[in-house]
Amino acid sequence: MKDFSLFRHLRGLPSWLPSLMLLGLMLLTPTAHAEAAAAVPVVVDKGDVAWMLTSTLLVLMMTVPGVALFYGGLVRSKNMLSVLMQVLTVFSMIVVLWVIYGYSFAFDAGNPFIGDAGKLFLKGVNSASLADTFTSNVKLPEFVFIVFQATFAGITGTLIVGSLAERMKFGAVLLFTALWFTFAYIPIAHMVWGPGGFMLTRGALDFAGGTVVHINAGIAGLVGAYLLGPRLGLGREAMRPHNLTFTMIGASLLWVGWFGFNAGSNLESNAGAALAFINTLVATAAAVLAWLLIERVFKGKPSMLGGASGAVAGLVAITPACGTVGPMGSIIIGAIASGVCVWGVSGLKKLLKADDALDVFGVHGVGGIAGALLTGVFTAPGLGGTGAADFSIIHQLGIQALGVLVTLVWSGVVSLLAYLLVRAVFGGLRVGEENEHQGLDITSHGEAAYEG
Repeated sequence: MKDFSLFRHLRGLPSWLPSLMLLGLMLLTPTAHAEAAAAVPVVVDKGDVAWMLTSTLLVLMMTVPGVALFYGGLVRSKNMLSVLMQVLTVFSMIVVLWVIYGYSFAFDAGNPFIGDAGKLFLKGVNSASLADTFTSNVKLPEFVFIVFQATFAGITGTLIVGSLAERMKFGAVLLFTALWFTFAYIPIAHMVWGPGGFMLTRGALDFAGGTVVHINAGIAGLVGAYLLGPRLGLGREAMRPHNLTFTMIGASLLWVGWFGFNAGSNLESNAGAALAFINTLVATAAAVLAWLLIERVFKGKPSMLGGASGAVAGLVAITPACGTVGPMGSIIIGAIASGVCVWGVSGLKKLLKADDALDVFGVHGVGGIAGALLTGVFTAPGLGGTGAADFSIIHQLGIQALGVLVTLVWSGVVSLLAYLLVRAVFGGLRVGEENEHQGLDITSHGEAAYEG
């Protein structure tokens, strides 16, 4: 049989010539290679979908009942139900607003500061529409991404409740939340995570919401605490937490749910999610131990409240870093966060002279700032992070600091204007003195957490 193969006719030629000819053929057919690249199939993995729906449920658990019980145990018994009501109602309202317009303005294409109205009322979103992940050809059903981000927006609004506890009118809380969500949360979410966002395009690192969630809520709470003024009897009457058991249960639910918050932000069930998961575990554990050690050294006894506060401080601080730092860096971040948050709820609080009732700024604001900045340090590959080989700590710290500053100023100004508008609408932000003495459970909701 005659050999008509190409290789037969190439015999005797220099060894490098066939390779050169093959390269020429490749260069002459760019269209074929472009088509081959474009032919990479889009993947919607059932495992990713299941993980993201589970993560969404975990974030819901963080809020109702996690935040509700954590805050409820910290207030006086006469205000327990008022806090539960505020958390439940604020979360529910934001979820509805999110699907009406929040998602569109946060995640649709627009300008660097806000998205557009292309998906108002979820226009064009259906069971076949897809959302991006961190892998170019891996997608999620868009409904999954929408509902996951709805829980993020919802929990952020409920965090502010802790600063306003025991003295703000229920209707005023709701109107303020709607305004703040619209003009603070949505733009900052777009700037940090949205397409073409101001901070995203500058390389800011915020894996799961250090700026968007914690600093954003923390400064809003602090502004509100200033405008509301201190609770009646502060400094003269005991305002100790009425049920630290509830607070411990709430903190535990927060820790468990936070795995959905952080690892879910990877948007895929893969090694990236595992990295965020282990970092969330070890940073929080380190923060608990550090807070208790600080209390033991300076107060003589470690407290349950301190342990729960340490857990939340560690969770807050690791949130922006969990997807880009290593476990050893996470331990350091958690420990440092405890130290700065102990100062935030004690020394800084005295300096600020604001009755931030449940220390929202002292833990979420201060811890969020610490976490955002430390992300710029421990993402360095030399410190175990996932940064590129040419990663510059100094350069990244500058970007992280810009993100912190933008969040503080934007949310702070929006919060101030929103509170002033609400005060004008309601004729004041606070309930009357007699109502405050009786407690908001009875006077605002006609119910009591405990009978007899």
